[in-house]
Amino acid sequence: MKEKEKEILRVENLKKYFVKKGMFGASSIVKATDNVSFSLFRGEVLVIAGESGSGKSTIARLILGSIPSDSGKISFEGREIGRNKQNLERIRMNCQMIHQDPYDSINPRMTVGDIVVEPLEIHGVGDRMSRRRRVIEVLQEVRLEPAGQILKKYPHMLSGGQRQRVVLARALALKPRIILADEPVSMLDVSIRAEMLGMMHDLQKRYGISFIYITHDLATARHFGQRIAILYLGKIVEMGPVDNVLLSPRHPYTQALIDASSEPDPDNLHKEKKVRILDHPAQTGNLEGCRFKARCPYAIDKCDTEPNLEETGYRHHAACHVQLDRTGLD
Repeated sequence: MKEKEKEILRVENLKKYFVKKGMFGASSIVKATDNVSFSLFRGEVLVIAGESGSGKSTIARLILGSIPSDSGKISFEGREIGRNKQNLERIRMNCQMIHQDPYDSINPRMTVGDIVVEPLEIHGVGDRMSRRRRVIEVLQEVRLEPAGQILKKYPHMLSGGQRQRVVLARALALKPRIILADEPVSMLDVSIRAEMLGMMHDLQKRYGISFIYITHDLATARHFGQRIAILYLGKIVEMGPVDNVLLSPRHPYTQALIDASSEPDPDNLHKEKKVRILDHPAQTGNLEGCRFKARCPYAIDKCDTEPNLEETGYRHHAACHVQLDRTGLD
């Protein structure tokens, strides 16, 4: 295995259940992540995609240790993190987060310089002068210039795109090995999204940073990602190289996501979608068998048993008993 392909992060059988309180004292179990397993390789961009509520952000919080898992293992560079304080500190220093909302993820009472230097101070990196040099350096890397003036400004003095660059600069300050990007461009104007993604791509290539890119937008997923995991109600239902999965989906839910995000064909506006999801609410309570079966038009009796994630092509895996390719969904 080549150096750039070496595993940097491994997630094994990760589970996190929440108790959801209902009316009149009723409660139900929400399986936010349920036996989720994947690897992230050095210098790779892994996309985790799915609808809102599929468990994408929960995975990021579990990796960073901001919430505890119910079971499963997370290993960084071959060392299991668990409750080991030293290993947890190590991944928090080497794995940084970019949140969706640049308005909420930075303190409006702090200057840009204070925001970007904060992780360096928390982890005791360098002295005052070296920290200032690093702040200037990362502001220049994210194209916030003149950096010496920008670092004195407050967030309300910046545009939304500039604020998200501040968030990116803060994530880069510690020279992390991994960046978790949770819907990093979804709240930006369309005109700025491509610019932000291009800059992230350049920085990722320049420094060999591994990205976990969390999104519901398959267009940006294909533009930025190399491998993709499709998540549905806490389960990975399909995984593989981005082009393989998005051009030849093996799971009906993946095809439905593609149809939902596709541009309309001006020459055939009445063309039907390839997958018509049945008009049933998504299962959230009893998740026996395939959890997509209530909405799947191709469900068979075998779908009452839970499908395993199995290889259906080169590095392409899907959890579907029917195992339909794209032509089969026509």
